[in-house]
Amino acid sequence: MKAAYGEVTAAVDGHVAVLEIDRPPNNHVTVGLIRDLADALDAVDADPDLRVSVLCTAGKVFCGGADLVTPAGEGIVDSTQDLYAQAARLFSTRKPIVAVVQGSAVGAGLGLALAADFRVAAPEARFSANFVKLGFHPGFGLTASLPRVVGPRIAELMFLTGRRVPGEQALAWGLVDELVPLDRLRETALTLARELAENAPLAVQATRATLRGDLADAVRRATAHEAAEQAKLRNTTDFAEGVRAVAERRPGRFTGR
Repeated sequence: MKAAYGEVTAAVDGHVAVLEIDRPPNNHVTVGLIRDLADALDAVDADPDLRVSVLCTAGKVFCGGADLVTPAGEGIVDSTQDLYAQAARLFSTRKPIVAVVQGSAVGAGLGLALAADFRVAAPEARFSANFVKLGFHPGFGLTASLPRVVGPRIAELMFLTGRRVPGEQALAWGLVDELVPLDRLRETALTLARELAENAPLAVQATRATLRGDLADAVRRATAHEAAEQAKLRNTTDFAEGVRAVAERRPGRFTGR
């Protein structure tokens, strides 16, 4: 059985919902896409037969984040608050989520991966909070979600360097829970999801809620602050240079203006 929520399709595997984003070529986030995903997760929450979601994306890239470098993506900066309102919904779901990361998870794409409880990745996966390379402040609630997963020191390292973290290093840092070859990636994620789904669902949800604590509220507070800082930096010379530099695949020539 399959259903569609805009650019997100949902299929059922026993008690597991498999949600797939297909927005070629890089699965860039938009307000509509994240709203579609949040709607799909709300539908999973409302279905008593579904206990776990597997979040995956089509193609070689998990999620390239917000598209800031092509004309089609120019409007994303004007809809930041709407985007972050939808992003916060991802952290308010009641049932566990397993993310399947086959390639790059960049910027908001990293934020999307961190909305999940667990991440199963291939060695080809790359994780990057590359905002400073754009002359920008981190967003998508990452300042709340990333330190909770890898700790404040590693989160700061990722934020301030903008480096690309390969799958092996991500596993060592706890950013990834399982690292498996690409051809076994989805099946491994489904195996983990089925293991979660074998257990008493109300107990799983209650335990998860206890462990996550105020994460959803923390993301809402973080996105409000992130959006304000991004608004300050959006009109700087460094931001314009950062966007050009990323588009041209070269280091930015920043001036602090």
